[in-house]
Amino acid sequence: MTEIRIREKLKALCPTTLLGCIEAEIMVEDSQNELWKQLNDACLRIASELKMEDIAKIKNVMDARTVYRKLGNDPTRYRLSSEALLRRIVKERGLYQINSVVDINNLISISSFNPVCAYDLDKIQGPISFTVGEEGESYEGIGRGRINIENLPVFEDGYGKFGSTTSDSEQAMVTTDTVRLLLCIVSFNDDPCMLQHLAMAKGLLEKYAGATNIKMDIVR
Repeated sequence: MTEIRIREKLKALCPTTLLGCIEAEIMVEDSQNELWKQLNDACLRIASELKMEDIAKIKNVMDARTVYRKLGNDPTRYRLSSEALLRRIVKERGLYQINSVVDINNLISISSFNPVCAYDLDKIQGPISFTVGEEGESYEGIGRGRINIENLPVFEDGYGKFGSTTSDSEQAMVTTDTVRLLLCIVSFNDDPCMLQHLAMAKGLLEKYAGATNIKMDIVR
């Protein structure tokens, strides 16, 4: 398992930070009908159960927003990726079809209410740190141009910062060429359901991405 550490700068502000990590060999395909139906059904359920004002009251979202404020960010400007997905669903704007792993990523995120980050391990130079973006730092976000990552929770490897709980960079993005995956479920409140979230992720990756040689770890 690739070494991942939560750095003291983030731990000091949020000692309950928790990472549920899965590493696996996979086969990435275009969005699959069965998986897309499962994701769409979850979206319809959420849209029927939640109003926009309810999203910020969900515990995992609310606690993450608190951490963003402690880091000096406005969580309504730099939204948590899971919150952004939920808002898009409640607005009935639908989710993008990218590939099977992105669909799995989104399904876990909207089910757990936690940000889920998926990376191509062959584009990462380990070990990995989960830390805080420094002053003036930015990277090319996936489909979003240049993103300011100052004071955001970020993942860093030997090449530099490559992902965050708001938006990931293009450096380690998952494509249909990806054969080794690192998936991280990020909790800022020591989510007691993390093992269940990991079990869900493992089952989806096995069924829809042919995952083998699966390794799992919880990092505190």
